[in-house]
Amino acid sequence: MVNAEKYIPGIKKYTGAVDEGAVAGIVKHLGIALRKRDASFVASTDPKELERVRESWLKKKLALAESDAELDKAIHEVVEKMKAERMKERVTVYYLLAEHFNKLGTLRKTPDVQQKKTA
Repeated sequence: MVNAEKYIPGIKKYTGAVDEGAVAGIVKHLGIALRKRDASFVASTDPKELERVRESWLKKKLALAESDAELDKAIHEVVEKMKAERMKERVTVYYLLAEHFNKLGTLRKTPDVQQKKTA
């Protein structure tokens, strides 16, 4: 299992306070893909990769209904923000996109199992 804490310093370079629960949720979502070096980074110069980020992360996981142009603009802004990084960590890119669209709360790991038992 990949430790979510290892991604927090990288995310802190680009944002203020980091929602550690959301980071853990992203790491859980990506699962074993993070073990593969190529899959743990976003190839920001590859149009197919950026399309995959839009379709799989923004539309499917975050359930965003904005236009492709608006989603692509957000991806471009995050990539531009991270331009100093040659290798852009997927967890950081996904976190910054979720933050941009105010979706960090949907990623946060919560103790919903206990809530269901007491309800």
